[in-house]
Amino acid sequence: MQVNAHIARRNTPVSVPANNSKEIQRYFEYSQSGVDVLEDGLKEISFGEFLVDQGVLDRFQLFRALQMQDRLPGVRLGECAAALGYAPIAAIERLYERFAHLNTIDVG
Repeated sequence: MQVNAHIARRNTPVSVPANNSKEIQRYFEYSQSGVDVLEDGLKEISFGEFLVDQGVLDRFQLFRALQMQDRLPGVRLGECAAALGYAPIAAIERLYERFAHLNTIDVG
């Protein structure tokens, strides 16, 4: 599943499986209108989240790469992930190229 953005809409009907309806109802029981949308439109995700979404890194690896990046200002996240041995730098560069030119939404 590739997600570069999400769309928030007001009054969008949602179908809920019967086995989850009680949990969903409990979650929204204090709201008269269901979900309050704080902002409309698209919201970008970071390249690190994109790498997790693509299965290149897991959350722990992303955290470790971000820690390394914090200690080494000017070093890119992909370089940190490659230096830690999580993925080859060539693969990360290809994914970054795809991420940088991503202008569609694939929610699946």
